[in-house]
Amino acid sequence: MPIETAVKVVDASAIAAALFGEPGGQGVLEQLGSSSLRAPELLPFEVANVCLKKARLDWVQADAIIDAFSLLAAMAIDFVPVKHGEVLDLARASGLTAYDASYLWLAQQLNAELVTLDRRLAAAARR
Repeated sequence: MPIETAVKVVDASAIAAALFGEPGGQGVLEQLGSSSLRAPELLPFEVANVCLKKARLDWVQADAIIDAFSLLAAMAIDFVPVKHGEVLDLARASGLTAYDASYLWLAQQLNAELVTLDRRLAAAARR
């Protein structure tokens, strides 16, 4: 019988830390392990925005930062559409942004662990 892999929802803060060598990035990679990863379709846009900000702030390392972003495509993350109306309702109820609520919504729908370095989002996931 095949071994089932745990499904985890991963957010932009966690992926950015892992890709760009930020504090907590190694812990994120360990937490993800060999899990089956899911994220809302907006994750690449959020990570691209982090990349852009980092490259603009550190023009000396800009090429290396852009190269690190390209590793996102090699990560086995399934991007999932969300129900925007339900995400909006969750954002209003939780006080989160709609962006963050999309990760929480997906984790709830999949009954999956949410991997995030965002304290507010992590606190909302624990409730």
